Amino acid sequence: MPSARALLGVIVSRGAARCGAVRARWWRVWESMTTTNTASERQDETGLATAAASPRPTARIAVALAYGFICHVIFALASLAMAYGLFTGMTQTFGAAPQPFAALANGLLLIQFPLAHSFLLSARGRAALARLAPLGFGKTLATTTYATIASLQLLALFTLWTPTGVIVWRAEGAAFAAMSVAYAASWVLLAKASSDAGLQLQSGALGWVALLRNREPAFPDMPEKGLFMIVRQPIYVSFALVLWTTPTWTVDQLAIAGLYTAYCLFAPLLKERRFLRLYGERFARYRARVPYWLPFGNHRPSAGGARARSRPPHETTGSA
Repeated sequence: MPSARALLGVIVSRGAARCGAVRARWWRVWESMTTTNTASERQDETGLATAAASPRPTARIAVALAYGFICHVIFALASLAMAYGLFTGMTQTFGAAPQPFAALANGLLLIQFPLAHSFLLSARGRAALARLAPLGFGKTLATTTYATIASLQLLALFTLWTPTGVIVWRAEGAAFAAMSVAYAASWVLLAKASSDAGLQLQSGALGWVALLRNREPAFPDMPEKGLFMIVRQPIYVSFALVLWTTPTWTVDQLAIAGLYTAYCLFAPLLKERRFLRLYGERFARYRARVPYWLPFGNHRPSAGGARARSRPPHETTGSA
């Protein structure tokens, strides 16, 4: 019979071999997440940085996590500020600009979001976004940067607004309960529409997650499911419903609701021109089949098809 020392040696050697195999397996998983993909390095136009731009995987991971953390924190703060600000009719914001400068400050806050939002979806705007990240990661992080900027704009609007204090109408009793339910339902619709369009794209996660995994961003396909089967622009419709279902109507809230509802009506036309260029006849058929903004009545007639072309990986469909 083998001695106790021999048995102990066999057990130790087998345990060490098993631990070594497990460690090697996890090391291969870690390398697949962090090592540079040489095939994608040769495709610099896709937005992934080359090895020369990022010699260490740790730098890429650090940038991805930092951009993701900043994006989602600001996104959450902006959503909370918007929800609370609209619910209270913009009466409890932090702005305190003196008259007559309050009207000017509020006007600038009001127009900065639609102007920058539209610009960043243009070709020049996308080029600018591609330069807003270190180590050549700008194109990969473009959707994350876009969502961060949009969230900062909304955060500024709904926190720095100087309230007039002029209340036009305030719901009470059963009307307050009904409006509150409608307001909450509008937010649910907005979340559902954003999910149907591609939650990672809408929230900004698409860019930083792709960089973390050292992959090209995988943009969602043209949305046709969910609420997009009912209307072509459910995100804009839901956003407008959020603006108008607040239980407190003030001069401030009505100014925001009026301007941004007009933006929600006309801005998607530019988005649809971009979709027609990206998806061609497929989008033309979808546009002819599904109403533009309301689920009843005549929808916007098709302007004709276009020859579809493949979408470059860095050309985003935009959020919202």
